Amino acid sequence: MFVDPDEAASGTAAAIGEPARARMLYCLMDDRARASTELAVVAGVSPSTASAHLNRLLAARLVRVQVQGKHRYYTLAGPPVARVLEGLNVLAGAPHGRFVPNTPSRLRAARTCYDHLAGTLGVTLRDRLETSGCLSANSGSYDLTPKGIRHLAGLGIDLEETRRTRRRFAYDCLDWSERRPHLGGALGAALLKAALRRKWVTQDLDSRALQITAAGRHDLRRHFGVQI
Repeated sequence: MFVDPDEAASGTAAAIGEPARARMLYCLMDDRARASTELAVVAGVSPSTASAHLNRLLAARLVRVQVQGKHRYYTLAGPPVARVLEGLNVLAGAPHGRFVPNTPSRLRAARTCYDHLAGTLGVTLRDRLETSGCLSANSGSYDLTPKGIRHLAGLGIDLEETRRTRRRFAYDCLDWSERRPHLGGALGAALLKAALRRKWVTQDLDSRALQITAAGRHDLRRHFGVQI
């Protein structure tokens, strides 16, 4: 069956474009599953209206649903959806003249972008990995150099497992608060997992914000030369 790409793009944009649905999608940007009742509160609509909105998002393949007993839990459909939402934030907040961030400080310092690090921490870490010779760049995509492989493996990151995931390994993801790229892809997700496992950051329960711990500041400076 032929699908007109322009109509398909328009349909996806329309699904995102309704304010209540947009609020639901951005709430799911922390890669946590939420029930429809929780998303109804976030969107400021009744449960029945939330169900209709979520059905629209499911039809547009923007969210996934998992049924557990009587409950239905929703998540974003994957990293491509998160990249579109992050890009829309950049477009909607495009500055005139010199860019001055107005993002709340706790979100700007460190947060999740779906399943990878974002904010000042994410951008600075990507920069340091590249300038220190751990990453080799190729048109917005990256691979690890031999130095990068040794360095990240030494931090306990399983790079073979990371490469086996069915997604791009590493690429630029434009950061909406910094207007510069942080590291997306399987490698970005592995770095976030390592940061949480090693308690460099702790994750808020009710937002995408990450809190950088004292140990995290010490180890990020020691291992990457990152000072936040």
